[in-house]
Order: sequence, then structure tokens, then C-alpha cells
Amino acid sequence: MAQQRTIKAYENELTTLRASVVEMAGLAESQFEAAMKILDSHDNALARDTVAADKIIDAMEVDIEKQVVEMLALRSPVADDLREIISALKMSSLIERIADYAKNIAKRASALSAHTTDGPFPMLREMGRISAEMLRAATDAYIRRDTEKALAVWRRDQDVDRLYDSLVRELLTYMMENPAEITPYTHHLFIAKNIERIGDQATNLAEIIFYLATGEILEESRPKADKSSYLTSPAGAAR
Repeated sequence: MAQQRTIKAYENELTTLRASVVEMAGLAESQFEAAMKILDSHDNALARDTVAADKIIDAMEVDIEKQVVEMLALRSPVADDLREIISALKMSSLIERIADYAKNIAKRASALSAHTTDGPFPMLREMGRISAEMLRAATDAYIRRDTEKALAVWRRDQDVDRLYDSLVRELLTYMMENPAEITPYTHHLFIAKNIERIGDQATNLAEIIFYLATGEILEESRPKADKSSYLTSPAGAAR
């Protein structure tokens, strides 16, 4: 009877850990979606709430770390259970970074409310839409242990990369043509980079989920299309 109670308690701990990861991911999704809305609404109150939400997610990461340490110390997990626990720890760290990027987007979007500069907003929105879909799909893949959905997220990162490269080129052109507006365009550039990084972290989540479900590490090279490191300004390219 005592052994049965111990097993039941252990199963409950694993269930709680999974639920904590899912809840944390859901909050990060909401934070990111709110940050993107601020680009259109210029809602400074929403920006403050979005920035403040980061502390909640930070606290959840700490709580998951505590759960993991306690389970490792008291349960001595092996095989699938050990993979489950370590994966939850890694995922919580990635989700915390996503929340940080969402916070940064909210700050930059709020700062843009003081400017009326036109810019390549459609590409920013499309980057945000795809990255948000990747994050939601990764969370669903974790819940369902769906390797096909995880692989779909993993492959979609290059779509965000291509948009990011195009956006960087456009922003460099805008800056050269409108030097008085460099500040708001710089905000757009940082927002785009944060969105691109969220896409990267969603892809990292997909890799962990694939490993969690299969016990195998993805051996393929990650499909990347980000060539922004090699871009130069139009003036630089002309020289």
C-alpha cells in the first residue's frame, strides 16, 4: 500500500510538472500576442501590463526548477521519466527567454507611440503571426507528444528568417532615405530581431519535444534562412 501511494504521488508530481510547463507556455503566448497588438493600438497601459507579466513567468521558471530539483533528489528518475523531467527544465528556460523577447517588443512598441513614421508594418505583423503560430503549435505538440507537429515547427523557422532578412533590407533603405527618422526605424529593427528570436526559441522547443517523444536527437541541420549578418547598407554596398 505504501509503495502504491509513493507511485501515485510520483505520477501526480509528473502531471503537475507537465501542467506547469503548459501554463508557462500559454502565458508567454499571451504576452507575445499582447506585445504585437501594441504595434497597432499604441496602448501604453497594455504595454505596462505586458512588461509586468514577465515577472510572473520568471517566477514560474523558478518554481519549475524547484520541482525538478526535488524530483531528481527524491525520486531518482530513470529512462523516460528522467527525459521528461530534464526536458521540462530545458523548456522552461526557453519559454522564459521568449517572455523576455515579448517584453522587449512591448517596450519598443510603446516607444513607437511617440512617432508617426510609416514603415514595413505588414512584414512585422507577418513575422509575428508565424512566430505566434509556431509557439502555439510547439505547446500543442508537447501536450500531445506529436512529433510531426514538432517537426513542422522546426521546419517553419526559415519562413521567419526570410521575412526578417527582407525586413532588415527595407529598414536599412528607409534609414538611408530618411536619416531624421532613424530612431523609430531602429525600434522596428529591434522588434523584428526579437520576433525572429522567438521563432528560434519555438524551434528549440520543437527539438526538445521531438527528443522527449522519441528519445532521439534531430540529426538534420536546422533549416535556416537568416542572412542578415551579411547585409550592408545601400551606401556601403555601393562603395
